[in-house]
Amino acid sequence: MEDNNFKNALFINYGGLGDEILFLPCIESFKKKYPDCKITLCLEGRAKGIKQLTNLIDETIEVDIKAKGIKKYLNVLGLINKAQKGKFDVVISSGKSPLVAIILYLTGIKRRSGYFTKTSFLLTDGVELDENQYAGAMYHDLILPFLDEEDLNEDNICIPHIVPDLDFTLPKSLQGNDFIALHPGVSKMSIEKNIFKCPDTAFWLDVIKGVLNKGKKLVLLGGPDDKNIVENILSCDEIKNNPNFINFYGKTKNLSDLKNILSASDALICADSAPLHIAIGLNIKTVAIFGPTNETKLVPKRDNIEVIVNKKIDCRPCLWHKRMVNCNQSYCLNIDVDDVLTGLDCLE
Repeated sequence: MEDNNFKNALFINYGGLGDEILFLPCIESFKKKYPDCKITLCLEGRAKGIKQLTNLIDETIEVDIKAKGIKKYLNVLGLINKAQKGKFDVVISSGKSPLVAIILYLTGIKRRSGYFTKTSFLLTDGVELDENQYAGAMYHDLILPFLDEEDLNEDNICIPHIVPDLDFTLPKSLQGNDFIALHPGVSKMSIEKNIFKCPDTAFWLDVIKGVLNKGKKLVLLGGPDDKNIVENILSCDEIKNNPNFINFYGKTKNLSDLKNILSASDALICADSAPLHIAIGLNIKTVAIFGPTNETKLVPKRDNIEVIVNKKIDCRPCLWHKRMVNCNQSYCLNIDVDDVLTGLDCLE
């Protein structure tokens, strides 16, 4: 490893908010090694809320990498131009396309790290892409050329770390009692792409009833993308009129609020979604419901996380490595509610 005192680093990682949370350990370890380095993260606009969850990132550059036609390439040229003007001394990028190394080379930045591809001779530092591991570790591999062996001895180095705000005051309706948080939705973009990672409303109704029947207080969370499923839940009088049910949908103003409320919860029940990764970063008890996606790549092995899947089928996980959208049946989303409630009990 070259002895560099980096002062201005550009990180590039595209995807949703969950992807950016999984990318945080990469940035965190680099920042610990080079504490005086300014960190700029290039991301998609849909993930810009990552700055509300961490103080590691000084600036962001938004690029619509999913744009169609020539606009996509104009956006990439815009990124290259900003990178050239940014006076960065190192750039670290995820992505397994051969175009990544070409783009990094065109930025003119001296140190360039990315995954090995047929164009990685354009990089100064290439690393093997191992997709068969926890994604936090996969991203963290990108900075191995910049770390010494002793830097890798820290526990949980590849798991995101998110800290609640010290000055946050828990809303009065949530004070004084332990509560289970439940977030029933996933991103709207996933649904628009025919990627379904979340069971239907009937499932969530039964989960909520099951938790309330245990005499526990339950707080319903959600954002704009979850409007339909939340409205269906709130149409159930048995739930809505239960004194232990608190509807907090739409009352979190931003991701900071969500982070802080989750940090005060006794546990979170959710599907494979950004709130799951926030909960992992907060190190709180979590019951994570998985359908077609691969939990071994998205959830670290930790005693305070219970992963619930449909164990009666052998065709999951399939999304991303076998297919790019759900199959027509989506049997994997037929989750047993009793498994969820048992998982919750196991965390107590």
